[in-house]
Amino acid sequence: MNYGLWSLVALVVAIAIGFTKKLNTGLIAIAFAVILGKMAGMKESEIIAGWSTSLTMMLMGVTFLFSISQTNGTLELFARKVIALSGKKTWMIPIAIYLLSTFLAAIGPGTIPVMALMIPLAMALAAELDISPLMLAPITVLGAAAGGISPIAPTGIIGLELAAKQGFTGFAMQYFVNSLMGETIFALLLYLALGGYKIKSKKELSLGELPAFNKQQTITLFGIAALVAIVLLTKSNVGLIAFCVGVVLLVLKVADERKSIATMPWGTIILVCGVGVLMNLAIKLKGIEMLAQFLAQFMNEKTASPIIGLTAGIMSWFSSTSGVVMPTLIPTVSELMKTLPNVSALDLISAITMTAHTAGISPASTGGALALAAYAANASISPEKQNKLFAEMFIVAVCGVLCLAGVAWLGLYRIWGI
Repeated sequence: MNYGLWSLVALVVAIAIGFTKKLNTGLIAIAFAVILGKMAGMKESEIIAGWSTSLTMMLMGVTFLFSISQTNGTLELFARKVIALSGKKTWMIPIAIYLLSTFLAAIGPGTIPVMALMIPLAMALAAELDISPLMLAPITVLGAAAGGISPIAPTGIIGLELAAKQGFTGFAMQYFVNSLMGETIFALLLYLALGGYKIKSKKELSLGELPAFNKQQTITLFGIAALVAIVLLTKSNVGLIAFCVGVVLLVLKVADERKSIATMPWGTIILVCGVGVLMNLAIKLKGIEMLAQFLAQFMNEKTASPIIGLTAGIMSWFSSTSGVVMPTLIPTVSELMKTLPNVSALDLISAITMTAHTAGISPASTGGALALAAYAANASISPEKQNKLFAEMFIVAVCGVLCLAGVAWLGLYRIWGI
């Protein structure tokens, strides 16, 4: 019995069930891993070993700290203050949203939490100032995606750990800069194509109307700054330092402990680590090796990066980038390089991550779905307009995947020579 093939089938079926039944794919992946592992005669300890404790600690630590800042309103108020700086220069709002989303994601919360924070704010602005949601929604997603590959943000941590398991290390900052470059290219094209520079509004966002940071929020901002400084200066584990900073903040009573823990993205943590259990099994059973050999049939040194990027983008239209796409495709890189030895590992990993991230604009994915729901609630649009916006956002997502695959084809991720 070809257990390697069955491991890939199990992965596809787990993704399909998760998408169609709206269930956590990580839980389904664990169940399939247990069944398949038992069938293959593996020990339970080998199956359990697929759950990455180091990754879990990092994700829990970072999300714990930023759940505190979300619970006490620090991040939301900070975001509103930055956007209000645009004043009468309404054309700057998309730029401010992109830069702010990038910054917030990069300092620790990561892609999904920042999208959850910024998208409702961006869609409220779109409705209030009569700005096209088709521009603000994708730009928000792209900004969060760009910053989310920071070495101290969850998605960046996931990508770097998956790469390290394949023996690829030492390119954390280059990986991050590739993310900034790729997402910014498409965001700029979108801004120009949709006439962002022409935006005008009779209403003005006023910084003076917003409240000052209270004592708890000010302490929280110092805590976040301390996290970034300690991690960058000492190269300490970001998850462990985040736990320490978070505990200090709770001792200082800046937020409610129960609410902070409850708002942590437990589903995402289970999704990422649960799929990792099945992926570890697929690696052991040679399933990933088979997938890499299949993809290699269509690749050469010029097309490897765009092809694997397109594959990642298509998968990400309907599934999680960090929870499904990256754990599935990044492990194929080492196998692909056996066939194509002159291909860059950073190039392939960047193509997978950035193209998949851009696909998150799709309304069938997290970012797009959040934007569609938030705009419909704020603008009270009709079902017909909602369906039209759904189709338009999916078209933008397709254009984004093609654009980022083009970035990969041009070899821009290889400029570091790594």
